[in-house]
Amino acid sequence: MNRFSPVQLFIAAAEAGSFSAAARRLDIGPVQASATIARLERELGTRLFERSTRRLRLTEAGEQWLPHARQMVAAWEEGQAALAAGAGTEQPLSGRLRISLPSDIGRQWLWRWIEDFAAAEPAPGLQLELRLSDRLTDLVQEPVDYAVRYGEPPDSGLVALPLAPDNRRVLCASPAYLARHGWPQAPADLRGHACLRFMLGDSVHSRWQFETAGGDPQVLEVGGSRIADDGAMVRDWALAGLGLAYKSRLDVAADLAAGRLVALLPGWLGEPAPLHWMSVGRHRLTPALRRLAAELRRRCEGLTAT
Repeated sequence: MNRFSPVQLFIAAAEAGSFSAAARRLDIGPVQASATIARLERELGTRLFERSTRRLRLTEAGEQWLPHARQMVAAWEEGQAALAAGAGTEQPLSGRLRISLPSDIGRQWLWRWIEDFAAAEPAPGLQLELRLSDRLTDLVQEPVDYAVRYGEPPDSGLVALPLAPDNRRVLCASPAYLARHGWPQAPADLRGHACLRFMLGDSVHSRWQFETAGGDPQVLEVGGSRIADDGAMVRDWALAGLGLAYKSRLDVAADLAAGRLVALLPGWLGEPAPLHWMSVGRHRLTPALRRLAAELRRRCEGLTAT
């Protein structure tokens, strides 16, 4: 542990409300975490946490010290980056990097782009841990450092770097499906088609929204015999000719370019689906992470430009 690790551990424990969750995030043992916080409290001469069997919470002193702790860590990391820049070097990705990715674009593209970035900026000792899932990841409670997710950040405490801010959903189907069932000409026509629906948690995304170029929205309830909680599965069903999919354009860009899927309703815009790189706190966004996010944004722009 470096000299600022006790402060980083304090911040992680404050955010997670648990020594064990903070220990997992920093890849140390829970006993070591508890002892480190106790030593930090002795050095500061005050209790930072109220401990109970149910939850860990900050004391009044802990609440007061938290913003200063964040500033200390941020200043330390910015100082390291400035020294590296002054020496003509840039720190590469390093250590354990735990990222949650959406299932479809994660499997198709993101993992490859991250590997390409790591290869271009040699990162000895980098440990990459990817979790591919469409469920919403709690960056505070779960042992994940970063998440790439569609939509706006659900928590004001998250810092989000835009990867594809103008991305939207697109209605699409395979040529085989359209040959059998015909082409919908307006959103209302979807009621006569098999719609492949996505489920997030216990909620099925059955209300599909479209708008004209002038911004007039139209929302309709769609139905179908297939529902999946995995975006890649919905895409596979569409490729197999089993129905209409309402997908992020990033997810189906290659299929549209190759003719495996066909974009429908050209006079209508699908609902926004911006893609973000998310982190708890700016202190986690090192210069190397910002360079990675910038590269992912460039790749996303290239994907949708095809």
